[in-house]
Amino acid sequence: MEYQVLLYYHYTKIEDPEAFAAKHLADCKEIGLLGRILVAHEGINGTVSGTIEQTEKYAEMMQNDPVFEGIVFKIDSAEHHAFKKMHVRPRPELVNLSLENDINPHEITGDYLSPAEFMEEMQKEDTIILDVRNNYEYEVGHFRGAIMPDVETFRDTPQWVLENKHLFEGKRVLTYCTGGIRCEKFSGWLKREGIGESVGQLHGGVATYAKDEETKGQLWDGQMYVFDERLTVPINQVEHVIVGKDHFDGTPCERCMNCSNPQCNKKIIASEENEHKHLGGCTIECTLSPNNRYVAKHGLTQEEVAERVAALQQEYAQV
Repeated sequence: MEYQVLLYYHYTKIEDPEAFAAKHLADCKEIGLLGRILVAHEGINGTVSGTIEQTEKYAEMMQNDPVFEGIVFKIDSAEHHAFKKMHVRPRPELVNLSLENDINPHEITGDYLSPAEFMEEMQKEDTIILDVRNNYEYEVGHFRGAIMPDVETFRDTPQWVLENKHLFEGKRVLTYCTGGIRCEKFSGWLKREGIGESVGQLHGGVATYAKDEETKGQLWDGQMYVFDERLTVPINQVEHVIVGKDHFDGTPCERCMNCSNPQCNKKIIASEENEHKHLGGCTIECTLSPNNRYVAKHGLTQEEVAERVAALQQEYAQV
């Protein structure tokens, strides 16, 4: 069977997110979809996978609902489902900026730029390109010359911008993210705060830029991190430049994984060889975690774990 992955968001008014989420989950399960959807008073944000027939049925259902008039789906072909389960969860907000005075994208947001316009503007000298994703997303791939704020989470980005306001003086600020939802709010916040001379955003995000026939994903280096079983997808159709570095040895790499210690679960870049070598842990402490998922998955005995950990500790001692 041929499968598809749908990525989408839509800012709209949903009166009762909890009731909507419960009914929407039932609808998705009836169709046969798998995925992750967030619902809030301000709208919906989701990624789902299914057969072409299933995803088309879902898209038609959404487009026929007046609440979601104008909704746009980014579509990726796939060999199988990109998720293991189907979740629809109510949330206070779709993206967490933790602002005292929240941004309504219907009232204020950055100028929408098509992929071609974005590509042209980001090459101008008076432009600063701001990546508003998480640092692990940036590390595996980003636009050439883009700035990654030194923050742990998206909600910390506004404070970082305010502390580095001098970087944006006299500049045209361009923002981008995976599918566009984070930029809708963040570019609006930049405009409200008067950051830069003007603010633009990549309409539809990198997911749209990758499919554009004119830009062909150019000036993007690496891959794009996605929040499903695929983990990364290619963007640049013309050239492929690896920018990711292996967490353990610093060699070029763009394979993403989660630390096998569930209490850590840090997203890192690592080769299969290094994942096996370190039993999936991002540090020796995580490798030694009694709840190590790698150990359970591979059915390792305590003797096997002790032997491999001893080899690791000996290697660390020699560094």
